[in-house]
Amino acid sequence: MELVDTHCHIQSAGLTSGERSTRELWAKNPALTADSLVSDAAKAGVTRLICVGCDLEDSKLAVNFVQNHDTCWASIGLHPHEAQHYAGNQAQLDEFAALVTQPKVVAIGECGFDFYYNHSPKEAQVEALKFQLELALKHDLPLIFHVREAFDDFWPIFDSYSDIRGVLHSFTDSAENLQKAIERGLYVGINGIATFAKDPAQLDVYRAVPAQRLLLETDAPFLTPTPYRGSINEPKRVRDVADFVAELRGEDREVLAATTTSNARALFGI
Repeated sequence: MELVDTHCHIQSAGLTSGERSTRELWAKNPALTADSLVSDAAKAGVTRLICVGCDLEDSKLAVNFVQNHDTCWASIGLHPHEAQHYAGNQAQLDEFAALVTQPKVVAIGECGFDFYYNHSPKEAQVEALKFQLELALKHDLPLIFHVREAFDDFWPIFDSYSDIRGVLHSFTDSAENLQKAIERGLYVGINGIATFAKDPAQLDVYRAVPAQRLLLETDAPFLTPTPYRGSINEPKRVRDVADFVAELRGEDREVLAATTTSNARALFGI
């Protein structure tokens, strides 16, 4: 069985650089290194990984890391939490944009809106999102979207552009927004949240995602699936996500793995 982790942040594991909250979580288990995470993933049948950047430094780490790891590819992104540090800063935006032509960069993001935490002002989040949408279109790359309690503002901006490809990472929203995503040709990323979700309506949403639009992810080191809650998440745990989702949807695990792997390869060209 072959699986793809379409969203992880392993590039800062064991390092003192990278997006702060991510590297601080990795630091709680020094035995986990980026190399060991890739190796353990392969043993679990997770043969491809997308290493996702959240700010300029983190994206640089991802780009550099994947050059020496055949099973890894990079997505460069400015997370909505970090938007305030880049909005209006043309020098940093130019430096970020220069990364897009580096080998093995296959996507832009994660980017989008987060109005749950509001770590950056709305205006900065809008500017950062538009910048990344335009960068992706210029280079014909898909986007990895982070949208939390913000779809009412997200869809009008999304719809103001044409030919946007991408995935709604860590989707936990309504059936209505799922339908809007599918109508727009987006993929939907499911991770460990599904394994500990209690709301029956949320589980129904996971069942309703069309197989041809479904992607699996871990968001490692975050969102560890049941029964490993309390430990740091790893890319190998995408196998546990696959097991849960297959059972939830009443689908054969091998078929689900093959379909989601095919979807990931189609979207990211990996």
